[in-house]
Amino acid sequence: MALLITDACINCDECEPECPNEAITEGEETCQINPDKCTECVGHYGTPQCIEICPVDCIIVNPLRVEGPDALMAKYRVLMGME
Repeated sequence: MALLITDACINCDECEPECPNEAITEGEETCQINPDKCTECVGHYGTPQCIEICPVDCIIVNPLRVEGPDALMAKYRVLMGME
């Protein structure tokens, strides 16, 4: 699963530096997550760091990008140049 930042985002930029895959960018009104780079921190941490740091709890699972643990690990391996 890739994550998604909802419209409740206050664009505080707390999550962007926490993302090990550099999947989060600051948008005009809200931060955004690139689903092609988001691994929910699989391969890096045990939990998604953006969710841990978000002060308004606006990060959810993207219903359009449901991926299992194996798919997230495969994406991590590609992003890290392991495959």
